[in-house]
Amino acid sequence: MEIFMIVVFVLGYLAIAFEHNLHVDKAAPALLIGMISWGLYALYPAQALHVDTSQPLTEVVKEDGLDHRLPRFEEYAQTEIVKHEKDLHGKSKEDPKNAEDTSSFLHHFVGHGLEHHLFDIAAILFFLMGAMTIVEIIDTHEGFQVITDKIKTTNKVKLLWILCFLTFFMSAALDNLTTSIVMISVIRKLIKDQKTRWFFAGMIVISANAGGAWSPIGDVTTTMLWNSGQLPTSAKIVVDLILPSLVTMILPLAISSFILKGDVERPVKVHDADHYLNPTTEFERTFVFFLGLAGLLFVPVFKTLTHLPPFTGMMLSLGILWAVTELMHKSKSAEHRKTLSPLTILRKIDSASVLFFLGILMAVAALQEVGILVQAAGVLDSTFNGNVYSINLTIGLLSAIVDNVPLVAAAQGMYQISPEAGTAFAPDGAFWQFLAYCAGTGGSALIIGSAAGVAVMGLEKISFGWYIKKISLLAILGYFAGALVFILMHT
Repeated sequence: MEIFMIVVFVLGYLAIAFEHNLHVDKAAPALLIGMISWGLYALYPAQALHVDTSQPLTEVVKEDGLDHRLPRFEEYAQTEIVKHEKDLHGKSKEDPKNAEDTSSFLHHFVGHGLEHHLFDIAAILFFLMGAMTIVEIIDTHEGFQVITDKIKTTNKVKLLWILCFLTFFMSAALDNLTTSIVMISVIRKLIKDQKTRWFFAGMIVISANAGGAWSPIGDVTTTMLWNSGQLPTSAKIVVDLILPSLVTMILPLAISSFILKGDVERPVKVHDADHYLNPTTEFERTFVFFLGLAGLLFVPVFKTLTHLPPFTGMMLSLGILWAVTELMHKSKSAEHRKTLSPLTILRKIDSASVLFFLGILMAVAALQEVGILVQAAGVLDSTFNGNVYSINLTIGLLSAIVDNVPLVAAAQGMYQISPEAGTAFAPDGAFWQFLAYCAGTGGSALIIGSAAGVAVMGLEKISFGWYIKKISLLAILGYFAGALVFILMHT
């Protein structure tokens, strides 16, 4: 059964990787592999879990190696056995109606597993939806003009450093995908020459991924680790990861400073129809920009104060921004109110991306449930003799080929949080921190290795080969330099 699930997963990933050749959006194969994996698991749970249904549950749990391969199965089974024994109190244990039905338990266990993973997945999806909506509200109000209007220099080197640092910190506050899209819009207003703009775009990808890695809300993979308890302390994420992430960006920037010469030619400033039809004032654009940014920054504060999942703080911030903007435009015409209404803006949300995350996270959860990820962890451990730094460096480079979201989800399933403080696998431990760094920044090595890179590739029509020639080496040098800094900080 595991072989069938792995085959489905691999075929689905190939379909995701070649979505442009197949002309099928990646959300479709992601949903297919997610639901087919759970369907196979639900239809054949005994085969997937290697359980003999002819044995009583107590005997199944006692099998050698089961508790190591499927720790959640053993824990849940022990709980059910205790309940069963309580139900038998005062009754005859020979009563066939009270006999343990292992087959029935397996189907119940599958359903419980789905519920177990669905909450974590839903929390991530609601968080992303809230963040995407807030950014769209700001964009609809032309709030990002607050940034573009302040950049005056035309010197290539100065402009590159300004834009990359701006990208780095914006990515931490927003997210790397959104920031990349916004910054592409910015450089189109600042740089006319396409090849020069491509180079700036490539550096924006590196900066956005580096900036997202050190913030709990900057990259979906760091958010996953933060949300699931591997990196519960927001301040520690920032303190321990900001320096390696800065080095990841600064080294390519320093090298680029010797490559770039002269000034950029700015394009003629031409406003589209939306600019003139936009009924917002300068005050409203500025106010919505800073209110939205404050709402995003409030999310980790809310989590720290309440210990609730991050999506609750994100939805609170969205609710505030929604109410404020509705009241702000209540005296305008119905047509203008409709244009600026969050109800209209919600239709712009990339729902296909949300469904992609749903499918891929469901698929990884299914592989985790049947113990495949634990076995994969064993392979990594044996290959690198348990060296957490080598394991994470490999995961980071793989994220340039395979999406970093399922890689991090797989690592979460492969390795358990250790209750022993101070160990690599403890909450806020070195393994989880380095995983956030590597998975967040390793994807910059290829333009298809991150959501930010894919977005930039699509917007600017950058070729895969051009990125490898001009940007990949810079990204890899920055990646290993930042990794070295992290290792030196923790050894």
